[in-house]
Amino acid sequence: MAKNITPRSKDYSQWYLDVVREAKMAEHSPVRGCMVIKPTGYAIWEFMQAALDRMFKETGHQNAYFPIFIPKSFLSKEAQHVEGFAKECAVVTHSRLINTEGGVEVDPASKLEEELIVRPTSETIIWDTYRGWIQSYRDLPILINQWANVVRWEMRTRLFLRTMEFLWQEGHTAHATEQEAVEETEKMLNVYKTFAEEYMAMPVTTGIKTASERFAGAVETYCIEALMQDGKALQAGTSHFLGQNFAKAFEVTFQDRDGELKHVWATSWGVSTRLIGGLLMTHSDDNGLVLPPRLAPTQIVIVPIWRNDDEQALVLGYARAIHKELADQGIRVKLDDRDQYKPGWKFAQHEVEGVPLRVAVGPRDVENGKVEAARRDTLEKQIMDRNEFVQTAVSVLDQIQADLLARARKFTADSTRHVDTYEEFKQVLNDKGGFIYAHWDGTAETEARIKDETKATIRCIPIEYDSGAGACMVTGRPSAKKVLFARSY
Repeated sequence: MAKNITPRSKDYSQWYLDVVREAKMAEHSPVRGCMVIKPTGYAIWEFMQAALDRMFKETGHQNAYFPIFIPKSFLSKEAQHVEGFAKECAVVTHSRLINTEGGVEVDPASKLEEELIVRPTSETIIWDTYRGWIQSYRDLPILINQWANVVRWEMRTRLFLRTMEFLWQEGHTAHATEQEAVEETEKMLNVYKTFAEEYMAMPVTTGIKTASERFAGAVETYCIEALMQDGKALQAGTSHFLGQNFAKAFEVTFQDRDGELKHVWATSWGVSTRLIGGLLMTHSDDNGLVLPPRLAPTQIVIVPIWRNDDEQALVLGYARAIHKELADQGIRVKLDDRDQYKPGWKFAQHEVEGVPLRVAVGPRDVENGKVEAARRDTLEKQIMDRNEFVQTAVSVLDQIQADLLARARKFTADSTRHVDTYEEFKQVLNDKGGFIYAHWDGTAETEARIKDETKATIRCIPIEYDSGAGACMVTGRPSAKKVLFARSY
């Protein structure tokens, strides 16, 4: 266990913050509620971004960019949307400052005719723009994604998981028919599921949100839910079927093949830097960060060990040759040849930063044609033939990726329970937490009661699991199928 990291069993929240700090992922900024993403954290985001961007483009989407400022009147055009975001909006009211004896002040003469909202999400400004892009069915579909930052005013924040400003992508698409829009919503949900499981090694449950948990202005919200090591759920991504709500609010119509004027159908979907927090909480341990190789900024680090100048030349030559052979295979490999730090310090730092595979080489390894390889996920060390290590490095990284997913899947399965009564539900929730499947009568009143009494919410109405009909655990009224409950972030 790393000495500066609180054990998970002692204080999970502090453990999380300690890992973020010790792995040099992020830190709090001078602006309350915001964060500075440090190179390690941002590199992880870049690899997430690259993988998702490729997947988006493979499904026909293009990137664009829209303004960060949104006229206040735009938000008032869709009633549910403005109600959902009204309490989270940062508002720009003036356009300049003036110098004073005490420093600078807002120039009262620069008050804007219409206040501007700092982007909490972009549906309104994008649909106002789409009105000029769409006239005919020939202009559809529009498949646009934006990589951007957003601001949602938060008072209780936690690095990556909930901050006032965060990075994300938001897809916004327009379609000629309801069926096409629903298919798009479901397609992007599956893109997120594939990314979470194949890149993050984080198993997720797909489902539909209840009306009370639905995105403001959506007809349906689909989501992926993951289970963290402390038994709490994390909403890792959402895909929204918006129906014609925004098209009607912004008068976006098209002439169909029969010459009839119709409103278009819409979707939006997004994931954010919250995924980095989810990645950390899915795999990491009391020694620090654990990263799946596909998202690790450095997949293999080589640490050469020497005692004098002669050994240094010998060992570095050996290590550089290994480095080149690994790099030639497309592996992200780093040679840590810094001489101002001792090998033990390097080992500890690369361990806390989650490098999947560490290789140590010393004079005796050179003499015997060996390396010492250590896996970060298992902390197991193995002396290997040098050539065998180089030849099998890619497959070892693939095995680490697969093992992390398998381990996370086992944890999720072991932490998922089915209950039939409300008393059993509360007992399991308080004793063990985790995912709980239970029948619900479908009413907002029962849903609110459960949330108020237990702090657990319906994470989703699952898509891939159907328990069959039963009786609500609270009211005894009929229930079509069990839904997924958990306490959450």
